[in-house]
Amino acid sequence: MPIVEITEEETFSHPFRNVVKLLGCCLETEVPMLVYEFIPNGTLYQHIHDPNEEFPLSWDMRVRIATEIAGTLAYLHSATSTPIYHRDIKSTNILLDEKYNAKISDFGTSRSIAIDQTHLTTRVLGTFGYLDPEYFRSSQFTDKSDIYSFGVVMVELLTGEKAVTSMRAETGRSLAMHFLDSMEENNLFDILDAKVLKEGRREEIEAIAELARRCLHLNGKSRPTMREVAVELEGIRLKREGSSFQQTYNDSEFHSIEVDEGTYDFTSISESTLVDTSSTFSIDAQHPLL
Repeated sequence: MPIVEITEEETFSHPFRNVVKLLGCCLETEVPMLVYEFIPNGTLYQHIHDPNEEFPLSWDMRVRIATEIAGTLAYLHSATSTPIYHRDIKSTNILLDEKYNAKISDFGTSRSIAIDQTHLTTRVLGTFGYLDPEYFRSSQFTDKSDIYSFGVVMVELLTGEKAVTSMRAETGRSLAMHFLDSMEENNLFDILDAKVLKEGRREEIEAIAELARRCLHLNGKSRPTMREVAVELEGIRLKREGSSFQQTYNDSEFHSIEVDEGTYDFTSISESTLVDTSSTFSIDAQHPLL
């Protein structure tokens, strides 16, 4: 595993809440072993493709998990002292803790680069189905290569399908290509996971699907930055939370509460105040997602 330098200031100002923490190293074995924190709820892959009937992956959870991953990758790409490329983003490398928060793991192939450096020229490493086609052809890994892999994870969350299946392998079509073809043919809602169709709002699904499509653009320069992806996902998540709050209020039989000697009328609250503006998204050391 490469040693990625994190300054003391970054360590204290940014807790990396969505990265699996390295606790130490065991030197008492023949081969030294790295010791990581225990993450109890398995991988995102397991929850998508072998779902727990007692605790299925809801649409809200899928949106939140995607937002957490995007925010963490945006931080690694643009807010550390030197940019860090993960180089193997996939659903098996995303773990879920006791509260089902996403934790990015397996930095074995990750690399840090100089701020003025735009790419890494290296032998192709990664996982088939998640590999950036541009990286596969050129051996040049860029930040946009991580974004392509993240796009595949987004499609997994939307469709419930695996990045590679034996059926599609025979035709040479990956999940990414299947998704892009479906988008081109306006058949998006024919390939979505049943849970997504049942719980997601049409405009949310379409917005996230369009974002995934942009992440999977064959030309890396046409893909959004990880920061842009994170901002868009956070906006969708906050809008959904605000709408859910409004719906809960509308469904309630009570429109006021007692405050001291007077009454506070909820009907005087405008829709714009339902979302706390202090939660405005930004990629910095104080971001609550990371």
